[in-house]
Amino acid sequence: MSARLGMTRLGRACCLAWLLVSVPLPSQAQSDLRNTFPGSRMGGGTRGECSARLVAHLVPANSVYAPGASGIVGILEGPTGTPRPLQIAIKPEGKSAGTPIQRDLPATGPGVTLVSIGAVQGAKVWETAYRCDQAEASGGGLGLDFVETASPPARSLLVSDVQPADQRVAASLQTLKASCGKSVATTTVAKAFGLEDAITAEWPQQLPVRCL
Repeated sequence: MSARLGMTRLGRACCLAWLLVSVPLPSQAQSDLRNTFPGSRMGGGTRGECSARLVAHLVPANSVYAPGASGIVGILEGPTGTPRPLQIAIKPEGKSAGTPIQRDLPATGPGVTLVSIGAVQGAKVWETAYRCDQAEASGGGLGLDFVETASPPARSLLVSDVQPADQRVAASLQTLKASCGKSVATTTVAKAFGLEDAITAEWPQQLPVRCL
């Protein structure tokens, strides 16, 4: 009897150990996504004034970011002669829970926009693109799937497991937040987020900081 009970306990222990090894923990799953996510934090193409205009997510270079408790994300918009509205879409990645978010931002010149999105649960894909079609700019918008645009959107992955690189970005975003309604040096923004190569002679020396 005791031998049979011992075998039963051993079997349960083995099953539990197998489950712990075979079922990925949320942090492990997000770590895998960090290494395999195919996004690009910089959007924009090469044709047309609108579609070629730079839009960039202020996230780490691998396009994966954990906003942490602040729940703030940042967007950098480049110079243009004809600004167009900007559309943001955030939707769950894979089987992650959550409700999709879509937000339209007014047409503006070059600058930094900080957006509060709240706490991130699981993994979410964040896409940002200009609404270059005037008809769509006054109508229904691009939708959460970003129906065929002239150029690829900025595309990043938002996760909840905060890493050192995320902490550095969050600190830089908080510094920008302190300048809401004011302007900051373009070179300061570029250096803080590793975007020096994106800045050309067309950019103004100062960028307004808009906080939503």
